[in-house]
Amino acid sequence: MIDLLYLYIFILAAFVGYEVISRVPVILHTPLMSGSNFVHGVVLVGSMWALAHAETPIQLVLGFLAVLLGAANAAGGYIVTERMLGMFTTKDKKAVDA
Repeated sequence: MIDLLYLYIFILAAFVGYEVISRVPVILHTPLMSGSNFVHGVVLVGSMWALAHAETPIQLVLGFLAVLLGAANAAGGYIVTERMLGMFTTKDKKAVDA
């Protein structure tokens, strides 16, 4: 019974998240990406904590995968944010930086 409750909460959260994100104006995508990078950092810390407290081999494997994927997600988010912010620089500034 408890498992069905968790599944229901997960599906509800996924639906609400999709509806909220799909209605974000284009101008707000860069600040939203920066905010989501913070959340990815929190997920990464949580996955490291879970890996540190793993006892069985399956927990170790799942914890390692969680840390690996969380780190890749956080790093990729920062790279995408940097590229998006680079689109707002002027051409004169790009010539000076080069």
